[in-house]
Amino acid sequence: MNYRPLGELQVSEISFGTWSIGGDWGRVDERDALDGLAAAMDAGVNFFDTADVYGNGRSEELLAKATRGREHEIYIATKFCRAGDIHDSATYSEPSVRRFLEGSLRRLRRDFVDLYQIHCPPTEILRDGAVFEVLDKLQAEGKIRYYGVSVETVEEGLLCLRVPGVRALQVIFNIFRQKPAEELLPKAKAQGVGILARLPLASGLLTGKFKPDHRFDPDDHRSFNENGEQFNVGETFAGLGFAKGVELAEKLRWIGEGRGNMTRAALRFILDHDEVTCAIPGFKNRHQVEDNLAALEVRPFSPDERARLRRFYEDEVLPHIRGAY
Repeated sequence: MNYRPLGELQVSEISFGTWSIGGDWGRVDERDALDGLAAAMDAGVNFFDTADVYGNGRSEELLAKATRGREHEIYIATKFCRAGDIHDSATYSEPSVRRFLEGSLRRLRRDFVDLYQIHCPPTEILRDGAVFEVLDKLQAEGKIRYYGVSVETVEEGLLCLRVPGVRALQVIFNIFRQKPAEELLPKAKAQGVGILARLPLASGLLTGKFKPDHRFDPDDHRSFNENGEQFNVGETFAGLGFAKGVELAEKLRWIGEGRGNMTRAALRFILDHDEVTCAIPGFKNRHQVEDNLAALEVRPFSPDERARLRRFYEDEVLPHIRGAY
């Protein structure tokens, strides 16, 4: 395992998100989830991302079970605000944020959170900035080690970089969503702000395993949020319609040549950007964890290959991305 800096921490460059084992990705057996978490930690993964709304706290509780006795060596990032009205300023008040945090700490069975993130708030909340004063206070009290923001757009990320206390940005970044590499990633690196690359496989599109007639379970967000019916459309298939995403993924088959498969290649693409602290793919079982971690062993993309992927993004992908970006 390789590690990259996040503040004073050193975190595994492939870490894992836990949205998929919490909820909204179809049924996941608890035993499979815990087995996957154990496999990740045994391989050297020391950082996991979660949120209070993933399965209404289920993913936080699973992390508590999985990391029991290893709290000193496993870092956890969690998020808040989406259990309330994200457009109401009261959701970001000190009493409200304290309630969110205490709930997460109780479920995680921890005394503090390593990274506490605002969970995709509206741009106006970031412009107002009052929530950052609350986070500064919680940090001073030792309730959180660092804080950051999970953002939907490059504009929001750049706004957050103006806040001295922000130590990490979580962004959608993958072969289908390359816009952050233009300005946001270099500026974050220059300021020592960590980048967590979420949805690195574009909700599974970049694994290359889907056919146009695939059907997802009714409780999987890929069936009920394809067009942004419940939350930002960019969180599902990177803002692409499913059929278009499958079509575009087919044109990327070449990236897996000599790299095992498309999954490993797609993760390698992200790790080739040294501005990225870690990629945080999701998983449902041990096999998916092990396949994702195999990306550490594959060869990087050459300059010519990266230029080819950039042209592909600009010419064939970008015109079809929907939603705030």
